[in-house]
Amino acid sequence: MYWSKGSFRNEWLKRLDRSNYAYEKKSEDTFDANFAKEMGMSADTLADLKSICSVGSLRCHPDDQQPDTNVVPSDPTLRTLIQRKKRQDFRAASKVNKNRHDLYADELERLTGGIKPKAAIDMVPEGDVILTINVYYPANVEKFTCVRPHVTLLMTGSHTLAELRDGICCVSDLQVCGEFSSTPDVAPEFISKDHFKSAYFFFEGVFYNDMRYPECRDISRTVIEWQKAYNVPLYSQAKMEDTRFVDLKVKVGFPYLYCHQGDCEHLVIITDVRLTHANDCLDKKLYPMLVHKHRVPTQKCAVCHIYIGRWLTTNDQFAPSNPCLFCDKCFRMLHYDTKGNKIGQFMAFPYVDRGAFN
Repeated sequence: MYWSKGSFRNEWLKRLDRSNYAYEKKSEDTFDANFAKEMGMSADTLADLKSICSVGSLRCHPDDQQPDTNVVPSDPTLRTLIQRKKRQDFRAASKVNKNRHDLYADELERLTGGIKPKAAIDMVPEGDVILTINVYYPANVEKFTCVRPHVTLLMTGSHTLAELRDGICCVSDLQVCGEFSSTPDVAPEFISKDHFKSAYFFFEGVFYNDMRYPECRDISRTVIEWQKAYNVPLYSQAKMEDTRFVDLKVKVGFPYLYCHQGDCEHLVIITDVRLTHANDCLDKKLYPMLVHKHRVPTQKCAVCHIYIGRWLTTNDQFAPSNPCLFCDKCFRMLHYDTKGNKIGQFMAFPYVDRGAFN
């Protein structure tokens, strides 16, 4: 089923009362009055329920004692505490702790939830939509092509496809072109993304090309010319910087395409569309918001097996294999004298590891 993000938003706004998606919070008295009316109960009954079901009634320690929320009592009676105790004991026995990536994700969620911008112009408007977008590994990475998403991002309906493109981090954009065996200390002039800026998204028969810079080229033209040559119904074209998500007509859960660097192709799947609410991050500048990133193993140096590979050499008489990866320290110790002069004949290329950005 096709959904236009604008029609999805408009249909929900027609059916919902503004109080359901407004950012301002109702007063507690107003909420209680509306709740009692909906449930058909008196104010006295509601007050009794609030007293019985309050957080204070769940207290399992003396009133004058400040509890440690990370410590579960040894003999809990609440089912939630019993399950939490089992989980804590299991993690302690298995020595399973949250790694730095999970801790970062938790911290990001705490810091961005409900945050509001300093400038009113950066506020996400009421009734806007938030999309959850999975971007998968490139099609040339066989191990991860169809297994799991590389990153999961949140976007609002008022953002453009170009802003999504800028939020996608792919190792092919960060490659350094050139051979640097004679000048390992010379900083490269550019990375691939600086030089090859062309890219496109493909949604429902439309190529959305990135044409923001003079260097950009219409890399979807090859497909269009092939269609003309074989009398195939033509796809249309548009600019991604002029297209907002709210203007798209897409299917939730359907795979679409993001192509950059000529032939680096990613599947893009919109997994969820919903209206914003007051507990969301309401600062436009913080989108696209990264909510998940898959971790991949790093390629270690072939000599020390400790540090991540920084250099790839070919035709190297000092290397155990051809090609071979070296960390920066081992690379310089093996291939250069104390004065920095090159020893032997080899070719060296900067290497950017996919796992270096975990």
